[in-house]
Amino acid sequence: MSEKKKFSADGPAPRKRFWTQASVEPSDNGLAVLLDGKPVRLPGREVLQVRSRALAEALAAEWQAAGMDDPQKRFAADDLPLTRIAGTMIERVTPDRQHSVDTLAGYGEHDLLCYRAEASDPLSARQQKLWQPWLDWLRETYGVTLTMTHGLMPVPQPSASLEKLKQVLSERSDAILAALGVCVPALGSLTLGLAVIDGRLDAERAVNIATLDERAQMERWGEDVAHLDRIATMSADVTDAARFVSLTENK
Repeated sequence: MSEKKKFSADGPAPRKRFWTQASVEPSDNGLAVLLDGKPVRLPGREVLQVRSRALAEALAAEWQAAGMDDPQKRFAADDLPLTRIAGTMIERVTPDRQHSVDTLAGYGEHDLLCYRAEASDPLSARQQKLWQPWLDWLRETYGVTLTMTHGLMPVPQPSASLEKLKQVLSERSDAILAALGVCVPALGSLTLGLAVIDGRLDAERAVNIATLDERAQMERWGEDVAHLDRIATMSADVTDAARFVSLTENK
């Protein structure tokens, strides 16, 4: 017997499925996703259309599946993760790329990997072993050096490094900027987000690195439901972002 789908009382109200068939058709700017022959409209009223057939078919597939596992045929935004990223790309990134670049660069200014436990804390050695190689990777790959500190007080990053990060981001496609807009906030690290998008880290390993502090706490005090929920949400977001980029690049 399958478990009924549960909707959060404090989340957005679920919507009821109103279509029978989701499909893909050529459009003026690529391939549009249709529901019973009518194009899907995003919140800003733009048509949900992309250039990659692989992505368009994946978008149609998630609309086709939305609500099908609920007895009342209800669905929520969480059922449409690829559509969420595509919508961000179409309605937010493309019209104002600089805003996306500046926002993402801000995560580099306060990158998780730069903030370590006090040197006397055993966690600090684990952070050094797990986190420092990725700051080294950022420097070696992009010529960006970020300053590390012990404790929670903000540490200023070199202005040249922040400008270089903006340059790196400005050279990325709208699709990659949209995907980074999902996985970077989830991970709390622009460094890890770039490593995922570059194919240097898979989602599971990236989440494992980003949640070192939470996992260390649970090793000491036992499992914590809030930590486990956060890790699960992070994993889903990073996986969706990586998949979106992969589908975009698969024409």
